Amino acid sequence: MTVNLLNLDAAGLNDLFARMGEKPFRAKQVLRWLHRFGKGDFYAMTDLARSLRMKLEASACIQPPQLFSDKLSEDGTRKFLFDVGAGNFIETVFIPETDRGTLCVSTQAGCALDCSFCSTGKQGFNRNLTVAEIIGQLWQACRILDCDSHGGERGISNVVLMGMGEPLANFDNVVAALRLMLDDNAYGLSRRRVTVSTSGVVPAMDQLGEECPVALAVSLHAPNDELRDRLVPINRKYPLADLMAACRRYLAKAPRDFITFEYVMLDGINDRNVDANELLGLTRDVPCKFNLIPFNPFPHSGFRRSTAVRMRHFADILMAAGTVTTIRRTRGEDIDAACGQLVGQVLDRSKRASFAPKSIPIAELAP
Repeated sequence: MTVNLLNLDAAGLNDLFARMGEKPFRAKQVLRWLHRFGKGDFYAMTDLARSLRMKLEASACIQPPQLFSDKLSEDGTRKFLFDVGAGNFIETVFIPETDRGTLCVSTQAGCALDCSFCSTGKQGFNRNLTVAEIIGQLWQACRILDCDSHGGERGISNVVLMGMGEPLANFDNVVAALRLMLDDNAYGLSRRRVTVSTSGVVPAMDQLGEECPVALAVSLHAPNDELRDRLVPINRKYPLADLMAACRRYLAKAPRDFITFEYVMLDGINDRNVDANELLGLTRDVPCKFNLIPFNPFPHSGFRRSTAVRMRHFADILMAAGTVTTIRRTRGEDIDAACGQLVGQVLDRSKRASFAPKSIPIAELAP
């Protein structure tokens, strides 16, 4: 059976080459050619013996998700649409800034968590992405942007797993992709520059802290269980007290000394003064930073974006209490690349009820 080498982290490549009877250093060579130099042709790996290149040609492949479209926003943001087969497409967004280049990566085709304010969740869920499809977004973006894999000029210096899907519901594949991002022979990114965003899959947060701690962002969006149950349904399984405890545990392992709480601003829903003060009480024992996100409207959502004045006042209340708070600048809105707008295309929209994040019984996920 042909092996897609993009599905293998360093340990997987070591095992493959051991089975092929090759010396261990060959795995490191191939890892560099694949990820550091972005080579997709075995015959371009010029320091490999010809016999090994022939073996690889016969038994392995390099198969990333295929680029379907590439859209450029007026603000410089780029949205890539990748074909992952069977009529499914995923979206990846590159956000250039003066001091960094951030790639927003998807981890699932669709999303099963159905957060009420997110257009991605409204399309339903088809399947988890493979390691090759996750790391392949970074692999392809480096080639498309013609940049090196270590964040050189106009390069990718930061990766955020904040695209389509709940990363911690695809735990094993996400962790394998994270290890490639961090590997000095691959992309060599710092743990502080790789961020996983989660809606609050508590057991997987603990497991991530043990296996591959990177920066963590939690999609909070509400200051109390009653409201969060409506906005973020997984809260019914893992309520806020459990989530805050998990955040405190994660900080003991994390590369940063704070958790980022993402908070989408919904007019008249979660943006009142009382909500800001309740947030301060909720997070008083969790070193944190708030990232306030302007809601990006989509048809039939039933929500409106908070006004700029209301967002500013909400931020002022948090900052007056000494909490670092930012208001996210909306990027790529003209190409539907802003937060909550990634929808791609999911052929089979019927699998939401049959999906469960790792360690969560299926029946307990249902509302």
